[in-house]
Amino acid sequence: MEVLIGVDPHKGSLAVAALDEATGELLERAGFAQNRAGLRSLERWAKRFPERRWAVENAGGLGRHLAGRLAGSGESVVDVPPKLSARVRLLSSGDARKNDELDALATALSASRNERLARVDPESASEALRLLSERREDLVAERTRALNRLHALLRDLLPGGVAGKLSAERAGRFLRRIRPKGTSARLRRRLASEVLRDVRALDRKIADLNRRIEAEVEASGTTLTQIFGVGPILAARSLELSTCERPRISIPRTWVHKGKR
Repeated sequence: MEVLIGVDPHKGSLAVAALDEATGELLERAGFAQNRAGLRSLERWAKRFPERRWAVENAGGLGRHLAGRLAGSGESVVDVPPKLSARVRLLSSGDARKNDELDALATALSASRNERLARVDPESASEALRLLSERREDLVAERTRALNRLHALLRDLLPGGVAGKLSAERAGRFLRRIRPKGTSARLRRRLASEVLRDVRALDRKIADLNRRIEAEVEASGTTLTQIFGVGPILAARSLELSTCERPRISIPRTWVHKGKR
């Protein structure tokens, strides 16, 4: 029996409906949390239907994590536009209001015998990680250049310069203490303040990217982050590399016990 599983995704939950493709009969409904544990429970639930395919509403938006995970594991997944499922819901029930159970069923009905729906690219999840990782690398490099410039300006403003690692917070404390004398010194301080604003803006952008990468890695269901020392950023890099080559994670020497080679 060929089964079509319709999914209505929400920020924290997933409503699903299994439909017999031959007869259009509703076989079962269920709901799951949209987190790592919930996705695993959904995958276990779906195994009761050996011949299955998936229809995910808004697979490029709220359904992106699930759709990418399913397609990446070899499942057949199509993207159902929200307007299409809403139209089917209205025609089948006469009610345009959103309802999780009806929405999941409407999503499945929308995809049934519809050959025009776009299939979800199995590489979409790794592509998102690649783009986010590359953007983060660019921002980190830009931040490093800005900090080097700020370090040089502070060196000329403070006797003896600035020793140690420089951060936006530390640079701000130095600048607040500086009372420049002379045109050149005042210009250097003004330029340092401008560069400091750039560094703070970059810090915010990097922090935002870190959160987005962490969410993507969490949604992927990977266990890489369970390895000591492997955080979301390294895991993201390894996952996006895994589509073209076997990921290699170098282990710092400090992790190796003395006496072992």
